[in-house]
Amino acid sequence: MGAPAFCLLFGMASAAVLGQAPNPSSAVNPFYGSVTVRPASDEALRLSLDEAVNLGLKNNLGLKEAENSEKALTGEKNEALQEFLPNITLSGGTGVFQHDLAALGFGPGTISKFSSLFPGGVMPAGLSTITRNDLTQGQFNFSQVLFSGPVLAGWKAAGAAQRAAYFAKMSARGEVVQQVVSAYLHAIAAASEVENATALEAADKLLLDQARAAHEAGTAANLDELRARVQLLAQQQALIAAQNAVEKDMILLKREIGVDPGQKVILTDPAPYSDLAAQTPDEVRAVAYKNRQDYQNLQNQLAEVKAIHFAYRSQRLPTLSFGGYWGVDTVNGAGTHGNFAAVGTLSVPIFREARLRGDEDSAAAQLAAVNAQLDDLRGRIDQQVRSALLDVDATSRLVEVARSNVDLATRALGDETDRVSAGVDDNLPLVTAQATLAAAQSNLVETLYQYNLSKLALARSAGILEQQYRVYLGR
Repeated sequence: MGAPAFCLLFGMASAAVLGQAPNPSSAVNPFYGSVTVRPASDEALRLSLDEAVNLGLKNNLGLKEAENSEKALTGEKNEALQEFLPNITLSGGTGVFQHDLAALGFGPGTISKFSSLFPGGVMPAGLSTITRNDLTQGQFNFSQVLFSGPVLAGWKAAGAAQRAAYFAKMSARGEVVQQVVSAYLHAIAAASEVENATALEAADKLLLDQARAAHEAGTAANLDELRARVQLLAQQQALIAAQNAVEKDMILLKREIGVDPGQKVILTDPAPYSDLAAQTPDEVRAVAYKNRQDYQNLQNQLAEVKAIHFAYRSQRLPTLSFGGYWGVDTVNGAGTHGNFAAVGTLSVPIFREARLRGDEDSAAAQLAAVNAQLDDLRGRIDQQVRSALLDVDATSRLVEVARSNVDLATRALGDETDRVSAGVDDNLPLVTAQATLAAAQSNLVETLYQYNLSKLALARSAGILEQQYRVYLGR
């Protein structure tokens, strides 16, 4: 083996190390983060795929944000409901009050006009215009809107917004399932790479021992031993890179499901594989229109914008409300006097046409925008369904080819091993056969992972991932 071949072996191993991308961050996408619910322990956590999904649905940060948004809109809906309900308040108080009658328009001249009311028609001497009294009051207040077009439309808009938030939350649940299952499968695939690299390292150690023994016995050249040593070092580099990839994949998985990154986790489920029943685009699209949460979310957004549009248009309608109070007053302890008021109010807008038309035009523009988004989403659903079906078919056939390739590479390695053992050939073809098998095994692991991802994408495009991810993975 010449210098270019040595450089190629080391270069492939180095690329495996340097080519790894950093794990995504929750600062970029909240679905990559979570709320950590417990600290790390010394005992290893055995984790199945279903358990990982359940933890993700409990602790994932992106889902928590969607749930909080739904709660906030539920609160806004309750606020809108209050506009229809009576407002009843109870108030009371007691205090000392001092009044200047002159400041209120009852100066000496005005007061003298009431002298006939006093005994003898003469006002008492020293009568002051400054008065003082103790007043105790209690009062019930009542008000209610009986009819208002904008209030009614606002209630409908709040209800549609709450439903949209619910479907946004359900869509977030689907995103969590997809992220967690993908991370779990990727960790399994990375673990398979480690197993393959470990097996190949053991085989390379055996090859080096045989080449060294043959060289010492004088039956093989030093080049064979050197070639075997380079192959072993290259495989050790590949093993280190594979082990590092597994650890990073496990950290990402633990971050998504709320497990402390320092907690040791053992994945208990193997890589799933099963063929998927054939489906047509029309069948999957019909399921998607019924179950896609983002589609239902946008439909409720459309209902919300329609209600807002009606609210602006209904500002031209009269508003009818009722209000009143009932209370009691006690002045200077001289007895109690009841008082009340009952008032019905009809408010009719006369002229504010510029603002009304502006609000209506703005709402109409929002309505047109949402309608356009809904039309686009229908096309996007069709595109996603068709693309996912093509990916499932293509990756399924790639898995078959990759398995055949592994079988052929295994047979070729066995034949080369027999030739080297028989002294028919040196170990260069054997090293090449080992590298071919390693590449074939890695390709099989990758194609199995991509096949499972394509089935997950198909279930997601149909809006049934959370309910049927087990079925699509063949579990």
